[in-house]
Amino acid sequence: MNKTQPYTSLNLQPIAGTWREGSTGRSMTVSDPFTSEPLIEINLASKEDLNDAYSRAAQAQVAWAETGPTARAAVLLRAAQIFDERHEEIVDWIISESGSTRIKAEFEWISAKNITLEAASFPNRVHGGIVESDVPHKESRVYRRPLGVVGVISPWNFPLHLTQRSVAPALALGNAVVVKPASDTPVTGGLLLARIFEEAGLPAGVLSVIVGSGAEIGDDFVSHPIPSFISFTGSTPVGQNIARQASCGEYLKHVALELGGNNPFVVLADADLELAVHAAVVGKFLHQGQICMAVNRIIVEDSIYDDFASMFIQRVSNLVLGDPRDIKTAVGPVINQKQFSGLTQKVAQAKREGAILAYAGESEGLVFAPHVFTEVKPHMELAVEEIFGPIAGLMRAKDAEHALELANATQFGLSAAVFSGDLDRGVQFARRIQSGMAHVNDIPVADAANIPFGGEKNSGIGRFNGDWAIDEFTTTQWVSVQRQPRQYPF
Repeated sequence: MNKTQPYTSLNLQPIAGTWREGSTGRSMTVSDPFTSEPLIEINLASKEDLNDAYSRAAQAQVAWAETGPTARAAVLLRAAQIFDERHEEIVDWIISESGSTRIKAEFEWISAKNITLEAASFPNRVHGGIVESDVPHKESRVYRRPLGVVGVISPWNFPLHLTQRSVAPALALGNAVVVKPASDTPVTGGLLLARIFEEAGLPAGVLSVIVGSGAEIGDDFVSHPIPSFISFTGSTPVGQNIARQASCGEYLKHVALELGGNNPFVVLADADLELAVHAAVVGKFLHQGQICMAVNRIIVEDSIYDDFASMFIQRVSNLVLGDPRDIKTAVGPVINQKQFSGLTQKVAQAKREGAILAYAGESEGLVFAPHVFTEVKPHMELAVEEIFGPIAGLMRAKDAEHALELANATQFGLSAAVFSGDLDRGVQFARRIQSGMAHVNDIPVADAANIPFGGEKNSGIGRFNGDWAIDEFTTTQWVSVQRQPRQYPF
């Protein structure tokens, strides 16, 4: 049983080593998407607050990087322990702030904890090397060191995990971090983690959280001269703008971008139909479909299409909708009214384009009921754009090669799934899908702390987790030593 006292004063922001209010004089209210009840009111941060955070981070990072690997690992291990001690408090915040069902909130909690444990091993996994040289008596050394200050911009759909996925490895490897969480989820996207790391013993100033308007501080967050690395998870258009700023601005920066997904879920004719249907429903409707890896296009071979559609609709019609705190609830509220309205427009557009609305539940409040469209064609919006909601579109493929063609007919390439009764055939099919991740006989919603997570094409740049995170959040330096005088050409 958790005997710790809940964190307080989460309306304040950890800026430059001090918990304080933002200085704009303006505030925002964060509300529960299901009940509409206000959760917290936060005074927004200004450009001056942002500058304070970055400046202090640059100062604090030097001492933090010089802290031994055992001491840095200890902070991460203590943070993971706090995840356990405050399990219910953390899960409750995820449900209340992001509208997550308890199923999803528990999944997010364990994912964030696991990335913290994995990051705790990073300080002792950073290695340099000695490289042979053709120059007589020269020794070439390769050192790996932290990048310095890392800026993290995180989204609202998996706020705790997707923030911690960058924060934990960055800190473990000796960087300082400034986080800008999404406005819908400032607590789970940053403030809660700051309290956890403070309790774990992280020195003041190494981690700051800035809650402010993107219109006011968004560009400065990226273009500020201090951060050498920007980690962004969110929409492709915003990510593309960040990439332009980072590569074409006055100060060049490293970037890691995890962007949108238009993920195919392919069902070949030899698949276990019941297994594929069950997986498709979970992969589509987990967290109301508001996941970058969620099933977006369900592509089924013609010979089993009708049976799949019938079984899929039957299972969808039995999903429990409503209160995300009820363990039986599969589909809770979407994050806000803007998201709800956008989904309403997508349904109307799909009808105009000729897709067949085969099933529609009854929506209430911000709980957008599942909708299932059949006979979706490649040119339709449901096939071209990321849905990011509980709307499923089924596409008919003539055969396996046509299914592969449909799967790759997108500008995105994040995650994918293929179901086949022949595992080797499934693997060969998966390897031909143009995506950073592909899963055989499983849902595309998958992440693990020790695997390379990232996409191709417009789904992003870089990889998170494991050894790949060590590469992303550090840089190398070549230092050569000429042990005896060298003969120069002139």
